[in-house]
Amino acid sequence: MSLGVNDTIPPFCIQDSSENKVCLPDGSALTVLYFYPKDNTSGCTLEAKEFSDLLPEFTALGVKVYGISQDSVKSHQKFIEKQELTVPLLSDPDHAAIEGLGVWISKKLYGREYMGVDRSTFIIDGSGKILAAWNKVKARGHAAEVLKKVQELN
Repeated sequence: MSLGVNDTIPPFCIQDSSENKVCLPDGSALTVLYFYPKDNTSGCTLEAKEFSDLLPEFTALGVKVYGISQDSVKSHQKFIEKQELTVPLLSDPDHAAIEGLGVWISKKLYGREYMGVDRSTFIIDGSGKILAAWNKVKARGHAAEVLKKVQELN
């Protein structure tokens, strides 16, 4: 089950697309964690581009934004290059964050059941407390919705 508002995320360390270790929570003001199923798919590309477009506005508010999927560092590197993304992407092949925040769920597609990442977003404070959460997100317009919430919280 996914974590929700007022829950605290478990600490985790995973790699970014430059193979640097990113550990959260990190004591910074606010951080947006958006989880997405797969690099270079239509919804995930749209969401990543929208977060990239709005990244300067998040940054101006002192807010970090990370996209997280189970894709490899190499996959993230190709995705960033191909789509000209600026939003940092974190690779979680071992599901430290994905399962830690409860976004590894049972899904159905064309009658087939399988496990996958629920498109979800969390805003956390420096201690890892969840201030806002979205599950089963529709990609279009979501980054703007998250920015609006960040502005309310700041």
